[in-house]
Amino acid sequence: MKKFINGKMINLAEPRLGSKVIFKTDDFFASAKRIIKPEPPVFKDGLFDSHGKWMDGWETRRKRRKGFDYLIVKLGKPGKIFNVDIDTSHFNGNQPTHASLEACYTNKKPNKKTRWIKILNNKKLRPNKNHNFKIKNKLVFNHVKLNIFPDGGVARLRIYGEVEINKINFGNKLINLTSVLNGASIVGCNNEHFGRAENVLAPGKGKNMGDGWETRRSRGKNFDWLIIKLGRTGTINKVEIDTHHFKGNYPDKCSLQVAYIPKKISNYSVVKKSTRWKSILNKVKLNANKKHGFNNKIMKKNKINFIKINIYPDGGISRVRVFGKVVK
Repeated sequence: MKKFINGKMINLAEPRLGSKVIFKTDDFFASAKRIIKPEPPVFKDGLFDSHGKWMDGWETRRKRRKGFDYLIVKLGKPGKIFNVDIDTSHFNGNQPTHASLEACYTNKKPNKKTRWIKILNNKKLRPNKNHNFKIKNKLVFNHVKLNIFPDGGVARLRIYGEVEINKINFGNKLINLTSVLNGASIVGCNNEHFGRAENVLAPGKGKNMGDGWETRRSRGKNFDWLIIKLGRTGTINKVEIDTHHFKGNYPDKCSLQVAYIPKKISNYSVVKKSTRWKSILNKVKLNANKKHGFNNKIMKKNKINFIKINIYPDGGISRVRVFGKVVK
């Protein structure tokens, strides 16, 4: 079954982008830094520490005076926010009653004089549940403040949006056009049963199989695919398909298609037209736990802003790196 992913939905609170919790009013029961962990929250039955029940998230003590708790996340990369997920998984009876979000853009550490903009009004929170909210404010922010009323625990905070890339003149320098740090995003994929598609854009080497894109086992004459919008339009010199950690479940083969689409069109249209894109790499054999490098000899001088990776018949890829030069 085809699955289409909003190409702008990058988690800006992702630690591997450099995001971190820089302030919290309290985290007596559970460390505030856990709230932005990339892994799904877990529950460990019967596990206690010196402060009480161990919880996978941020949890404050019970407030005995007026006020509320909050924390501040510094985003690793500034961006526009489109959607947020306030996740209270495993917090049942100890979740906050309400939460709100504020944001700001500042090159200094926020202080009492910082002007915060409310991007999400007070919303009721329920126990053990993902709460997804659309954000209408489209300003660029680099700090987010989560307010919880009056206290309690939140498992995860996801800030989905679009990385704002400064207008840097790279000259003839080769850069990774598919790095999330350079603004790359996922347009669509047909399956991501075991691993999220966005993982292939992450910087550095994958930590394990869970830190890559992995599809379910295919039963038939099918193949899986993934489409990436490059962070910058450019010419492609080399492509790396990295299967690190995938040993008994790497794809047997892969192929690559590319396109230059000058006008803004919907993700659905991009996916629909991708079957007719030009190929820069016909089916080639892949190996387990290896970085594969392919030089672009067919369309080396062509402007490109989309790339499609087809894997046969299924399996997992850790990273996709497209090295090229930025062009206007």
